[in-house]
Amino acid sequence: MFIVVGATGNTGASVAETLLGKKQPVRVVVRSTEKGAGWKAKGAEVVVASLDHVSALTKAFEGAKGIYLLVPPNYGAEAWLADQRARMDRAAEAVQKSGVEHVVFLSSAGGHIAGATGPIRAARYGEEALGRSAKRVTILRPGYFMDNWAPVIGVAKADGVLPTFLAPQVKIPMISTMDIGRIGAEQLIAGGQGKRIVEMAGPAEYSPDEVALALGQILGKPVTAQHAPLSAVAPTFKSFGFSEEAARLFEEMYASFSNGSIGYEHPAELVRGTVTLHEALRRMV
Repeated sequence: MFIVVGATGNTGASVAETLLGKKQPVRVVVRSTEKGAGWKAKGAEVVVASLDHVSALTKAFEGAKGIYLLVPPNYGAEAWLADQRARMDRAAEAVQKSGVEHVVFLSSAGGHIAGATGPIRAARYGEEALGRSAKRVTILRPGYFMDNWAPVIGVAKADGVLPTFLAPQVKIPMISTMDIGRIGAEQLIAGGQGKRIVEMAGPAEYSPDEVALALGQILGKPVTAQHAPLSAVAPTFKSFGFSEEAARLFEEMYASFSNGSIGYEHPAELVRGTVTLHEALRRMV
């Protein structure tokens, strides 16, 4: 039995779909019965448990061959880093108490960096916490999610503009969440060995200018990347309901992406996905 935490999100859904497609037994951990109904219809076992309750989470993990784990953030938390680290600690405690030996953990590119990486700091903490709790840990470190462009597609459709906090000409590693989930499922089935780092990117690196070009081709109208200043990051994210601390951490992350300080620990061993930027954007549109 493989357990998927976060099956209602993009990467978790891809993990569960891949496992079910390979005829593997799957148990999804969700926050409500309603959120699990679709997975139950597809043949998965559904368990309702919260990452805030160690006992329920421990019971949900018991008997599993492996777990795909992501720790969803509460971006409204005033002390965001402390809150997310506490969630990581509870997840790690549940892993240890359940006796599950292999965890595939969704971290991020830059998870090895002790520095100004914004919310990636929490992912780094999770890597360390799980490393102390599970016998085998496979850490996934994907680049920038292609799916992060979805919220601004409406603006591109309406105004022909693609807002971005990334420098328009700078190419960065991007990857589809479908590839992340597929690779995560494959790592679960493989079973892991000690601590393994799997760094991931899409078939190529892409710039925001290339995103705008591809989106324009799909929409059938010109689209131009519009570079927003880093000073606008925090106000923008706060308008989405993020706390001051969470918003400032995203400003820090975008600054680090812009100056090239967020990268891979082992670039020569990078695992490439198969979903191109054009394919990912077409699905989003």
